[in-house]
Amino acid sequence: MTDIKEKKENIKMHLKDLRQNLKKMHLEVTEDLVLPKPNEVKDLINKMDKLLKLIESK
Repeated sequence: MTDIKEKKENIKMHLKDLRQNLKKMHLEVTEDLVLPKPNEVKDLINKMDKLLKLIESK
């Protein structure tokens, strides 16, 4: 697999993971009226930073 294809697959994986986490967090807030734990938010921010670095490395 070429380097570009690997990056695309890696980005897709990161986006899918972020989407799932955000969807779960959204449901907890809207349906259960439970705010996310600070560690969960920090974890998502870190994942988003990693994704941004991966995208910017092109």
